[in-house]
Amino acid sequence: MTLEQRIARIEALEAIRQLKHCYLNACDLKEVETIRDCFATGEIQIDYGPIGCFSDRDRFVELYQRLACHERVKDLHHGSNPEIELISEDTATGRCGLFYFNLDGETGATLQLGGVYYDRYRRIDGQWKIVATRFERLQELSSPTAT
Repeated sequence: MTLEQRIARIEALEAIRQLKHCYLNACDLKEVETIRDCFATGEIQIDYGPIGCFSDRDRFVELYQRLACHERVKDLHHGSNPEIELISEDTATGRCGLFYFNLDGETGATLQLGGVYYDRYRRIDGQWKIVATRFERLQELSSPTAT
């Protein structure tokens, strides 16, 4: 592998890491257009289990807005332990742990989730995008109201 290939590989891995963190931060900050832009246009695969499965980014973002874009909804997404594998110059897979905390600021109800994202990425017009993602829930803890 040449030095240029090695640098390109490192740059691709970092761009994918940044993309995933951008997505998680945008979810916390309710930055709807940033969330949308993390995904490729056209047909993609989003499988968030009980939340739903989506074949395009707009259907997912519509549900996200209905569920999360309220002043009372406070979310915290922490991604961890990213493992990214470049399949080719323009495709990659990834696995990333997630700790998620949700608070309903009005009722005090909370939800904590732990799990793993399984992602596929593609470089489109020089930008890495999520083309498939699946979240596997490993644990869940909820309380109906604050104590």
